[in-house]
Amino acid sequence: MMQHTPDHSTPGASSPSAPLSKPQRILACTLCQQRKVKCDRKFPCSNCVKSRAQCVQATANRPRRVKHRFPKQDLLERLRKYEELLNHHNIEFEPLHKDPAVEKIFPTVDGRYGWEDDQQLGDPETDPLSPPTTVKSEGSSLTYESKNFWRAMNQRVMRGRYLQEDDDESVASQHEDGGIVKQAWDTFAAAGHGVYLLFGLRKTPRPLAALHPDPVRIFRLWQIYLDNVNPILKVIHAPSLQARIVEAISDIDNVDPNLEALLFSIYCTAILSIPQDECETMFGTPKQDLLANYQSVCQQALLNCGFVRTKDRDCLTALFLYTISLGLNTDPATLSCMLGVSFRIARRMGLHSEAISTRCTPFEAEMRRRLWWSFILYDYRIGEMADYKSATLSPAWDCKIPLNVNDSDLRPDMKEAPVARENSTDMIYAVARAELGNFVRHSKSHLDFANPALQPVAQEVRDVSEIGELTKVEKTIEEKYLKFCDPGVPIHYISIWMLREQIARCHLVELYSRHDWSTAKSSRGHLVSDEAMYYAFTMLKCDTNIMMSPLTKGYHWLTHFHFQLPAYVHVIQELLRDPLSKHAEQAWQAMSDNFEARFSRHGNRTTYANPLFRVFVTIILPAWDARLEATKGSGERLATPKLVLMVQKLSQIAQIPLTGETEPTEQQPNDVTSLDGADFSMAMPLSMGPYSFSMDLGGQDDYNPTGVGAGPDLYPGLPGQDPLNVDLGQMGWAAFDWNMDQ
Repeated sequence: MMQHTPDHSTPGASSPSAPLSKPQRILACTLCQQRKVKCDRKFPCSNCVKSRAQCVQATANRPRRVKHRFPKQDLLERLRKYEELLNHHNIEFEPLHKDPAVEKIFPTVDGRYGWEDDQQLGDPETDPLSPPTTVKSEGSSLTYESKNFWRAMNQRVMRGRYLQEDDDESVASQHEDGGIVKQAWDTFAAAGHGVYLLFGLRKTPRPLAALHPDPVRIFRLWQIYLDNVNPILKVIHAPSLQARIVEAISDIDNVDPNLEALLFSIYCTAILSIPQDECETMFGTPKQDLLANYQSVCQQALLNCGFVRTKDRDCLTALFLYTISLGLNTDPATLSCMLGVSFRIARRMGLHSEAISTRCTPFEAEMRRRLWWSFILYDYRIGEMADYKSATLSPAWDCKIPLNVNDSDLRPDMKEAPVARENSTDMIYAVARAELGNFVRHSKSHLDFANPALQPVAQEVRDVSEIGELTKVEKTIEEKYLKFCDPGVPIHYISIWMLREQIARCHLVELYSRHDWSTAKSSRGHLVSDEAMYYAFTMLKCDTNIMMSPLTKGYHWLTHFHFQLPAYVHVIQELLRDPLSKHAEQAWQAMSDNFEARFSRHGNRTTYANPLFRVFVTIILPAWDARLEATKGSGERLATPKLVLMVQKLSQIAQIPLTGETEPTEQQPNDVTSLDGADFSMAMPLSMGPYSFSMDLGGQDDYNPTGVGAGPDLYPGLPGQDPLNVDLGQMGWAAFDWNMDQ
């Protein structure tokens, strides 16, 4: 039976004693409000009477209806945070999204990389959904993750607020993560503000498709890249990229801008890696002209894809390869600034952070690690040439070393990361040098020269000369990687000698960091001197082996970045201090062989006209003059080293005035004035330890780093000169080698 509301509840009713006031607004009944139909505001109303339902009058003081967030979204957000915690703690689980395309990091509308900024809602101790700032990972290493400032500011609102009826959840989410601010800057950048600061070009209306080579040449350049560049850098996944290139060639007018930039950067590095004569034979154009053309188009392609604000790995890879192609024709200070821009882009993308990479698919995470390490080690070398203190190889990031796996072990759709192999792979050079670089960036000797303030941040690395930490790393690289190398395989051959040269260089840097050579020598001074000479000889020997072998022809573009000037400077300084040192003959032979392998075989007239070559000449001849002076009056006639004869002849070619007073001396049995035709066997045992080292250089096999070293105080009465005063701060330590041996 229908019920009626009492008369005293009627809004219009009022007691005689009540003061006169504005009549209360009569609201529709609750059922009509729910059905969203017009109510006649009579109780019971006509709609309720027809439906035989109870008519309940709505009251005016009822709070405004609110709605909670969609429950499914709340559940997904909670599940996502739980998955983050499992990822951070390296706990295996079955993720909610099984589609790799969903898991792959991609830029969102608010400028984030996937879940990159959804971090650290509050204090890890009080926030069960917030991942800790420092998370334990494999072994004893730590993974660091920074908090997001905007999320921290909105933490209280996120936990307690309810959305009103007119709230937009996507807008609210952007407010929470600071996406609104990022979106505003994206709009500002889209208008062209600041996009052209680096290259100064405008987006051309004409497509770049017409500037690509024909398909035959594209595949030829691609093959050159795979043979000469890819084994060293390993920043692309050849199987998957080749499929994309084939698809792009079939529709070159509609190729993705990021892929197009990557293609032109591959053209640049491929041209860089081949000799001048081969370039003209293959493409009918001088190398420098063809390289400059592709570099110009590559700049435009990078601008087309907005490389300064990019979040795409292909675009960053293209920028990295472009800077590689600039290396031999740009001074290191300028190139270092360009690499600084690339470094900022890479950090914004999170390549430095293992916490961010773990959220990617296994394939994407591995490619990010490969790109980061290749870039950092290249920047480290350029930093040495420009200014040693500018190196980014530091303990301020935690990206892991790439896995020692073949490209065939990686697939874009793989669910789990492959297991690292315990033998030689496609990555053997890249992984081994990353292993050495990982030690160097935490070492005291490196930070002494790079940034001493970072030493407290670095992992504890004890004195390598006393505890043998660097020797342990050397042994690890030998046993873990180099022992599986086949010297008949080009990439294996260069891996053996390049890594040994870099290890010897680390030892030499460590000695210079640990000892003050300007003060009085310690009781172990002669041993330290012998040890330093051994490492300098090793650097020259390894470099000579690389330059003399036909297997490394495709990698000469890499060796041009690694002329062993520190070894030359150290050896010449010792020869000036003691011209008749027991190591003198061995020193002149080692320098002669290395100089001939680089300059007489691979130099050209441009090399000899280089100002740095002129400086190099001026530090060679005084050392030989000192030796002649030391033997004057003894009646001994010295055979002029090949190095001195070559420097004298090349100086005449370059018209460099010789200030030395070198006297005519007995010629070598082989006439080296022709600068070719000599055959030098360079046998070296696989062991790199100083006690098993033997250089097969004309019978000079009596080198013993534990023996009595050279020094002016050990040879009283012998004439000599003061050590060559090379101000490494002004001369740039390794700056001499820039573009000297093209």
